[in-house]
Amino acid sequence: MAAIVHHGGAGTTGAALASGRPQVVCPFVADQPFYARHLHASGVAAAPQPQHRLTPDGLAHAVRLAVTSRAMASHAEEFGHRIRAENGVTTAVRILESLP
Repeated sequence: MAAIVHHGGAGTTGAALASGRPQVVCPFVADQPFYARHLHASGVAAAPQPQHRLTPDGLAHAVRLAVTSRAMASHAEEFGHRIRAENGVTTAVRILESLP
């Protein structure tokens, strides 16, 4: 897959980051605009394409950028490697089990 287009929910964002592929986020509500802004600022996603301003041309431009930007691909790949190297569940269980 050259890029992932999604709504920017927490679970989807986590899965997309772990994939190591560039992203285009089209946020609708709640935390989605937050994730869209931060993914873009981190260099792994094109500028957010909010649902209320989404146009075919804007989406096409964002997808084109996501699939052609070497810098974005490099940042996304690096994020993916780092996230896949984490063992979040094991770490969380260890912390919870250490609590009094």
